[in-house]
Amino acid sequence: MSMGAADVVPGVSGGSIALIAGIYQKLLDSIKSIDKTALGLLFKFEIKSLWDHINGSFLFTLLAGILTSIFSLSKVITYLMDHHPIPLWSFFCGLIIISAVIILRDIKRWNFGVVLSLLIGTVAAYWITGLPPTTTPDALWFTFLAGAIAICAMILPGISGSFLLLVMGQYERILGAVTDKNFLIIVVFGSGCVVGLLSFSRLISWLLRHYHAVTIGVLSGFMLGSLNKIWPWKEILSYRMSSSGEQKPFLTENIMPQHYLEVTGQEPLMLYAILAFLFGILLVLGIERTAAYLQRR
Repeated sequence: MSMGAADVVPGVSGGSIALIAGIYQKLLDSIKSIDKTALGLLFKFEIKSLWDHINGSFLFTLLAGILTSIFSLSKVITYLMDHHPIPLWSFFCGLIIISAVIILRDIKRWNFGVVLSLLIGTVAAYWITGLPPTTTPDALWFTFLAGAIAICAMILPGISGSFLLLVMGQYERILGAVTDKNFLIIVVFGSGCVVGLLSFSRLISWLLRHYHAVTIGVLSGFMLGSLNKIWPWKEILSYRMSSSGEQKPFLTENIMPQHYLEVTGQEPLMLYAILAFLFGILLVLGIERTAAYLQRR
């Protein structure tokens, strides 16, 4: 459910939650097991063997939690983004910073390559999260393509699939389809996600097995670079009209909290921001401790 909640928010990745909870490698291995052997078992109707081969209990439980969270929290997250953006983004800033620190602890031996990979990941994510949204077609083929691209980011810590949907001009369309129960768009988008997920998970799994420290460095850099997108205090430079006729921010610029009142005429809400930031840190530490305890059992 935490992964689903993270994936709803542009700028936060469900992959970050998977890394924190200690299930990232297990998730990749389970997805990678959906292969020719799995198809052979399916065609032979050997359902129990198929279920065991793909770690079905794990994937089913995880998917059920993600979908439950997406369908139940999409309206809540949208409301918070519109009416309480500073505490919401401060919460995610705390979550991402402590997550990156926890993940970097897995690197036992630091060298120039690891440091360089961390810097490359940070710069790449900073650049990607600075891309402005674009206007793209609403055709079903593009919805499929958007799903394939977005799901790759959803399993990458720090690079948000929701943000890439926003860049591709598909975020509101997909979120609206979930809210309105438009199952045609949901099925087409989901099919693209399946194709992208099965392809990309194999690459990430291979990199983690053969270049673990460097890959962890890049993934952590992605998380730190994504702070550019979720910085709580922003000046809105221009607006766009959404598909529902509402005015939405189009281009924004990060500003310091002490300048926020002067630039926007609104209070920076520093106390709420600090409390939300600390809550994000404590939540991640709680998830990490719980995951460590469960793994020891």
